[in-house]
Amino acid sequence: MAMPPYPIYCLTKDCKNLAEYKIAARWSDGIVSELKTYGLCCGDCVADWLRRSRAKQQATRRVPGETLDPCGIYHLQRGARDQQLPRLEQLEQEILAT
Repeated sequence: MAMPPYPIYCLTKDCKNLAEYKIAARWSDGIVSELKTYGLCCGDCVADWLRRSRAKQQATRRVPGETLDPCGIYHLQRGARDQQLPRLEQLEQEILAT
């Protein structure tokens, strides 16, 4: 799904910043594949969202044939579909190393 034309704000309570990142994991049932969204956040909140999303993901049950990659950070880009969003693995490594 492409980003909507209206502004998207960080989902952190009381944060007024625009969302820059999508915290998501690649999911598939063997036929369909998509990004499962855990949160949309700004640069100030991205570390907390990544850690919380990975912890939440540990509790996710899967059925046979279903796959779910570890949560990652994707850079939101207006007009881009999920498959086009660049994954920011370097930023993920920096956050998870602290």
